[in-house]
Amino acid sequence: MAPPEFVSDIVKSAAVGNFAKPASLPNRAYVTFLAGNGDYVKGVVGLAKGLRKVKAAYPLVVAVLPDVPEEHRRILESQGCIVREIEPVYPPENQTQFAMAYYVINYSKLRIWEFVEYSKMIYLDGDIQVYDNIDHLFDLPDGHLYAVMDCFCEKTWSHTPQYKIGYCQQCPDKVKWPKELGQPPSLYFNAGMFVFEPNIATYHDLLQTLKITPPTPFAEQDFLNMFFKDIYKPIPNVYNLVLAMLWRHPENVELDKVKVVHYCAAGSKPWRYTGKEENMQREDIKMLVEKWWVIYNDPSLDYKKPLSRDEVQIDSVNGDAVVLALSEAGRVHYITAPSAA
Repeated sequence: MAPPEFVSDIVKSAAVGNFAKPASLPNRAYVTFLAGNGDYVKGVVGLAKGLRKVKAAYPLVVAVLPDVPEEHRRILESQGCIVREIEPVYPPENQTQFAMAYYVINYSKLRIWEFVEYSKMIYLDGDIQVYDNIDHLFDLPDGHLYAVMDCFCEKTWSHTPQYKIGYCQQCPDKVKWPKELGQPPSLYFNAGMFVFEPNIATYHDLLQTLKITPPTPFAEQDFLNMFFKDIYKPIPNVYNLVLAMLWRHPENVELDKVKVVHYCAAGSKPWRYTGKEENMQREDIKMLVEKWWVIYNDPSLDYKKPLSRDEVQIDSVNGDAVVLALSEAGRVHYITAPSAA
């Protein structure tokens, strides 16, 4: 089977502004998900600062479960995030079938389809960092879910026929899909990043379908792939580089062009990084971890609340008074107008 046709041309057109843009910014936003009182809040703070560094035009909404403590919510709000509480969504059976036990909480991500005050959103996991502006993805044509294809080579896929025969959609010509197994599996995306359109009808359909769908090892990722199979469009892996791609499919990675890095490999979370886990001593991994920390530790990227109109006027008056006083004292030959920011 030939590799899938990416929507690369459409993405390029959006990136260079070939789509008509409205006069004012539409209701769009980035969105992520946070549960519990653990250290994942650091990942979300890093994501907020990363989006600010690349001058993203749209805000970051954080969908939080009720168990996220007030302290963490205040931290996120202080970083300019829009914190929105959601109720948990549970699968119809227990979590014993999942590849990872904590996957059970990930079904709660389905709530973001209810955020209909936004016409389009880009979902990003909390262990993702954005290193280049991706606002142009909002301009992709409506009616589709856009995401990066996943890899079937990890051991967590050992329960599948793909893994057993060595087939991967990242290199479909390396090991052909056997005819005796019927049609090859549908294209499958990694749900750590995707472009979607909130919609109440879709939201209710998702929850109703979940009630009659038995859980599978990859929880909501499997479910979303099943639900959106017919409208999914793959985009290049520069928009969600899963770190395992660096050693699983290095021929498909151009690291200097990557815009979004997904620190989901075991041991790769920058705020937990020790370098002791398998593959974590690679130089490219260490470079990407350090790159994350540079953003996280940069105080210049902390959120600065915009001044109100009254505050701007007061600053302007005060600034003019200072300039006048200094000028009369003969100490200043030329002073630029004070900033209103």
